[in-house]
Amino acid sequence: MDKIKLTIAVTGLNAHDNPGPGIPVVRCLRDSGAFDLRTIGLAYENMEPGIYLHNDIDKTYIVPYPQEGKDLLLQRLEYIHANEKLDMIIPNYDAELYNYMKLRDTLNTWGIKTYLPSLEQFDERHKHNLPEFGKKYNLKIPRSRAILSHNELKQLQSEFTFPMVIKGKFYDAYVANSFDQAVVYFNKISAKWGLPIIVQEFVRGTEVNVAALGDGKGNTIAAVPMKKLYITDKGKGWSGITLDDDSMVDLTKRLIKSTNWRGGLELELIKDTKGELYIIEINPRIPAWIYLSYGAGQNIPEAMVKMALGYDVQPYPKHKIGVMFVRYSYDIITHVSEFQKLATTGEL
Repeated sequence: MDKIKLTIAVTGLNAHDNPGPGIPVVRCLRDSGAFDLRTIGLAYENMEPGIYLHNDIDKTYIVPYPQEGKDLLLQRLEYIHANEKLDMIIPNYDAELYNYMKLRDTLNTWGIKTYLPSLEQFDERHKHNLPEFGKKYNLKIPRSRAILSHNELKQLQSEFTFPMVIKGKFYDAYVANSFDQAVVYFNKISAKWGLPIIVQEFVRGTEVNVAALGDGKGNTIAAVPMKKLYITDKGKGWSGITLDDDSMVDLTKRLIKSTNWRGGLELELIKDTKGELYIIEINPRIPAWIYLSYGAGQNIPEAMVKMALGYDVQPYPKHKIGVMFVRYSYDIITHVSEFQKLATTGEL
């Protein structure tokens, strides 16, 4: 079968100790063997390591930060598309998805495909909406409240007991064992990600994850459950292993069927001491450990690209059990001239 010739842009090139999904997505696409691929990196900062991985990323452009709005992003994408003739964009950060979803129709008229959830799907699974989401779809969710001030945090002491989890609206989560500690985490997260801050009930148990793909019609195309074996001080999995756990897959299928989820997602779950599964987060995009899906026989980025292009993609058979990933650090050698060119021209 002839390979499909494509030019695909990806974000999430920060392949450091808090890695983004961009490079793992590209590895999945290149290793699939289905595509004759040219990859375009969309970066926010000059020091995102993926920029300089020239075997993975063919060319990189600096794009405006998400908070600068969709209009500036569209202007930049128009310039990039004129140069590269993009076939698809795969955004990989929660914070940027809103802009891309708002631009979906415009990009489609340009011939640029995306494969993203709807705005309604995106909004209802927000951390501060999770309790209502759980009630609507009959899913177990830890109690949580969105707050805007220290005073609200203090008032919650009558409703929540310590330890409690303090979370940002996009990223970061800390377990607080006292009110003073909770205030420190409130200040730290709000300074970085803004308000509201989410206070969530702490559920004792084992943290597990599922990477999955929904077709927008209620069907689960892929679902790979895993457990992190080593976690960094930033709470990121540095190694993990696929699990033989039908309950995690069944929960994922039920969620995708109930919501008609379209696109990639990651479920962050806690399995408590009784074996009950609680959803603590629903990330509306592919996770950074997605290369494990390729190793487990369910290449989620490959399937997502084919579905975006209109191919008929059938659900994968059961994933392989006991497949591990282990991350490693790697020194990239480049030259200051590349850094300077990116800084002055906005592309490399």
